[in-house]
Amino acid sequence: MKKIVVFCGASLGFNPIYKEAAIELGNYFIKNKIGLVYGGEKVGMMGVLADTVLSKNGEVIGVIPKILEKEEVIHNEVEEMIVCNSMSERKVIMSKLVDGYITLPGGFGTLDELFEALTLNQLYIEQKPIGLLNINGFFDAILLQLDKMVKEGYLKQTNRNMLLVGSSVENLLEKMNNYNAPKISHVINKVVS
Repeated sequence: MKKIVVFCGASLGFNPIYKEAAIELGNYFIKNKIGLVYGGEKVGMMGVLADTVLSKNGEVIGVIPKILEKEEVIHNEVEEMIVCNSMSERKVIMSKLVDGYITLPGGFGTLDELFEALTLNQLYIEQKPIGLLNINGFFDAILLQLDKMVKEGYLKQTNRNMLLVGSSVENLLEKMNNYNAPKISHVINKVVS
């Protein structure tokens, strides 16, 4: 993979283990020559991740809506900054730039981005690996909810399996690099054609 978008929080949270994970991921990107695409902010997990990649002259592309640019959270050291009109447009631009997705701890916005990527893959609009870095069991409750959705008939196991989960950066990226997207179904093929 040449470029990966990372969804993560504009906050650092309370436990320093999450900040350490962002630094570890940034260093992995540098070591493996992977470009970072992210939300364009200088604060929280986003800022730590971008700073880590920038500190070693790695490739960083920020995508930020105008409303957040005005809030003075934009990362001014990111040379390639795309300013867009809305949060929705931000996700579309990000998806066009990357080969895969990784989600780190964050809040509503992070989950929104993760689930949009999963939905795009479920509908076969994209077939990119989607990784969840489950540091310190941060996403355990969400993973249980997804399993409940399968059990109750609201989510196919094939689609549940699209979300690749790892508790370490190397483990997660290994899964992403070996990912094979499910074959398109005849029903979906007729809908999206």
